[in-house]
Amino acid sequence: MSSTQKVFSSREAHRAWLSSLAALPQGFRVGTARFDFMPKEAPKPARMTLTLIALDEPTADFAALFTRNAFPGAPVIVGRRRLGAAKLGAILINNKISNVCAPDGVEASEALCVAAGGRLGLKADEVLPCSTGVIGWGLPVEEMVAALPKAREALAGGSIMPAAEGIVTTDLFPKVRSTALGGGRIVGIAKGAGMIEPNLATMLVYVLTDLAVPREQLREILARVGDETFNRISVDSDTSTSDTLVLVSSGRVPCADFATFEAALRGVCADLAEDVVRNGEGVRHVLRVRVSGAPDAATACALGKAIVNAPLFKCAVAGNDPNVGRLVQAIGKHVGATGSALDLSRLRARIGGLEIFSEGVFRLDYEKEAALVAHFKAAELYKSAPTADGAFAATVDYPPHERCVEIEVELGAGAAEATVYGGDLTHEYVSENADYRS
Repeated sequence: MSSTQKVFSSREAHRAWLSSLAALPQGFRVGTARFDFMPKEAPKPARMTLTLIALDEPTADFAALFTRNAFPGAPVIVGRRRLGAAKLGAILINNKISNVCAPDGVEASEALCVAAGGRLGLKADEVLPCSTGVIGWGLPVEEMVAALPKAREALAGGSIMPAAEGIVTTDLFPKVRSTALGGGRIVGIAKGAGMIEPNLATMLVYVLTDLAVPREQLREILARVGDETFNRISVDSDTSTSDTLVLVSSGRVPCADFATFEAALRGVCADLAEDVVRNGEGVRHVLRVRVSGAPDAATACALGKAIVNAPLFKCAVAGNDPNVGRLVQAIGKHVGATGSALDLSRLRARIGGLEIFSEGVFRLDYEKEAALVAHFKAAELYKSAPTADGAFAATVDYPPHERCVEIEVELGAGAAEATVYGGDLTHEYVSENADYRS
């Protein structure tokens, strides 16, 4: 995460800040088209957005990571094929329907690539399809093809904001991060709010750069960066069927130092990953868990995930109740269940910088309890509010701040560490997912 924590007084202030980050790298254009349709599986009108990300010239320099869910969506199946293509010229994204295990789903995605390629002067295998939304429904291919001319006409350089806004589903706000490097730019956008515990990639993420990094190096770099950023977040422990992370270079600006490029890319992806958690469905507190003193990074990451995915601890955080027994229970559960040989006698745990556990016993008192409550409340993003039908909903559609509930766990068993981000578990999360399709 960037060292300076942002505070936003309003939706307008947040959107203005996003727009300041959104300048496209050289060689890219984006366009969107929205249309209404009737899903075949549900007698209720729906609205879909088509988003096109197009290069001025197809490039051989692109990389992608996809979900490891054993039921991948049709666009993921097609996307894996595209990794063997000579060049990439465009990405076609739709929201509302994820095209997972739908009859003729692969054929539908390929047909859309043919249609989009025809509009853009590209071969079908130079178009990468991506879909997000309801699992199990089929794409309205005819309506999507009919909307392609409008998306093509809307293609423009300048800002990536139309794409950032076009790919969202239950997201409260779009996500954009960028950095300048050596006369070029790296710009990333992300979609994701629920069904988030990435396994190799995360949700839908698109990172564009005009820095010239060859295909082989680009793919090696993305694999490392994806593992160190998007693979270290979790909202609800569910790995999506459609997770996709794409990195594309237009090659317009020479890049003399790939290590510096990798560090800059890691910064952009780390910020996007945390943004995804902060925008998680129903998330009112972001948990930042730093596990240090581990024998290896995998152990540190796994323990961090166990903490941010512990339901009882997540509920306690949602209620601003620093029930630290639930934190220690979650640690002990994970270590015991994995059969780890970790010696927990040296474990030390802090929340908000305050030591709450060491040498096998809790370190608590009245003053510390009050300070922990204050730390939780300071990290709260918004207050919940019931809706007319008795559900609960967020009261803001922007992040008022970037503060987190800070948790530190020192194992005293080595030199490795990892930082994992997660969210609390709230009424809003249950309401959102109980009514997701309606």
